[in-house]
Amino acid sequence: MSHAPRAINPWQWQDPLSFSQAVETAASGQVLYCSGQTSVDADGLPLHPGNMRAQLEQAFANLRVLLAQSGYGPGDLVRLNYYTTDMATFNAAYDVVTRELQACAVKPSGTLLAVAGLAHPALLVEIEATAVRQA
Repeated sequence: MSHAPRAINPWQWQDPLSFSQAVETAASGQVLYCSGQTSVDADGLPLHPGNMRAQLEQAFANLRVLLAQSGYGPGDLVRLNYYTTDMATFNAAYDVVTRELQACAVKPSGTLLAVAGLAHPALLVEIEATAVRQA
């Protein structure tokens, strides 16, 4: 018997931001821990320097490819962590995040952190994901 992940939200302020305070999953099933996805091409070269919105879109596109290659889908996401070098610009482009998450009908838990730098100076954002596929 499989159980879908259950969102736990004691408050409502997070609802418009498309995330959950916690997500509970059953102990059975498979878990995929993804490395941080950024705005890079198939050769790992940075794309869209200085454009937070485009970098978010590309990072999500790369995440969808990784999930599909692993046999998972965006609906299996239970946690997304965001790392950005520019919090104000990230917040201004947050509609990209809500659009992506609403399209796959998930509200994963997660954390948003401002960092001094990422793997390449042209990168503004990195998205780290955990997905669960129930048995």
